[in-house]
Amino acid sequence: MSRVSIKTRDDLPEALRPLWDKMTGYGAFENQAGVMAHRLPIFKHMWSLLVDLAEEANVSKRHLELALVTVSLLNKCDYCVSHHAPKLAVQGVSEQGAARLVDYKDHPELDELDKLVVEYSIAVTNNWNKTRDEIFARLRAHFSEAQIVELTWRIAVRRLQPLQRYPAARGRAGRAP
Repeated sequence: MSRVSIKTRDDLPEALRPLWDKMTGYGAFENQAGVMAHRLPIFKHMWSLLVDLAEEANVSKRHLELALVTVSLLNKCDYCVSHHAPKLAVQGVSEQGAARLVDYKDHPELDELDKLVVEYSIAVTNNWNKTRDEIFARLRAHFSEAQIVELTWRIAVRRLQPLQRYPAARGRAGRAP
């Protein structure tokens, strides 16, 4: 149980409720949004940005979900994986395949571009300071600079989200917002 209460749609000012409604159309993110709602600028700007990015679909859903699930696995965030692995399954990667994304080199469900996205997700998450020009050259062969920026930002935000967890009271399992 979270040490920070989880707000609901009814706790928001009327003007932000349509954003909540849009946000819930993308999945069961009420816990995360409910924690962000303690600071309305965070709720408003993060969810507006995420909704806008989803509507623009500049990065394919498959590549986005590959990145998000990979980072969630590296973060050991079961909560995050449980939200995004089913979305990746819709994109053609089984939940069993999603569970082993970090072993991407011989992954039978991934093509070479998928493997590059996973490799980049691992690099951004674990070794950003060691990421070299070579991987960007490979990314540029498939993605625009705008897509690389968005993919990098989404990976970085996913990397930070477990840091927003609020520890449970002693002896109770925590739940990520």
